[in-house]
Amino acid sequence: MPTDALIDADILAFQAASSAEQATYWGDGMWTLHADEKEAKRKFKGMVDSILERTNCDEATLVWSSTLNWRKGVYEPYKSNRADVRKPMVLKTIREWAQEEFHSIVEGSLEGDDLLGILATDPALDGKYIVCTIDKDMRSVPASHYNFGKDEFFEVSEFEADKYHMLQTLSGDPTDGYSGCTGIGPKTAEKILIAAIEEGTPWAKPEDMKALYWKHIVKAYEKAGLSEEFALSQARVARILRHGEYDFKTGEVKLWTPAT
Repeated sequence: MPTDALIDADILAFQAASSAEQATYWGDGMWTLHADEKEAKRKFKGMVDSILERTNCDEATLVWSSTLNWRKGVYEPYKSNRADVRKPMVLKTIREWAQEEFHSIVEGSLEGDDLLGILATDPALDGKYIVCTIDKDMRSVPASHYNFGKDEFFEVSEFEADKYHMLQTLSGDPTDGYSGCTGIGPKTAEKILIAAIEEGTPWAKPEDMKALYWKHIVKAYEKAGLSEEFALSQARVARILRHGEYDFKTGEVKLWTPAT
């Protein structure tokens, strides 16, 4: 049974900072926006406490995204769609406060999602962590999960995680600014992967199945007039890192490579 809640703190900070904002109308067309820092801190702490209570965990480990991002070196437009989006007024303040107040990890050029994936799949820590987030991307991480937005507990197997990674490779993620394969949404992506599974049933071993996934994905990209190289860039940015895919000594990311 997990003893440590591994929490996506980027989401908590954003939600806490957003909830502390209030618009005020002064009349004659004049509006102002202000934020209550103390209220944001209370909200943040309350969410952490609630997660600990619901998961029955003794400790909380908060993971944060670095200001650097290795994915931009793989696919430059990654998250560029967020550049002009206004951030909550006290977000930076809440991040700095929370990183001092709670056990927190920020690392190199990693996103918080990567830290969730690396720690949750470390065999030396097997069973210690439960991943706590509302981010659907984390369904590509084989681990125990708690979605605190839906108050939902679930397990993700390695097979399910690998398949979800391939689904995102095909359909992309507009929220994160990568397109995937032109003209392919989640439903079509699912059909493509089912065709790969059917081709591999019943003989395919896990590595064979991964190779079949990639074969069908490349075929879909080429049909859309896109190269295998572009497909690989999409697969790499879609990949949430797992144990062994990052070197904490050198800060180097081991980029995902398709099975052959």
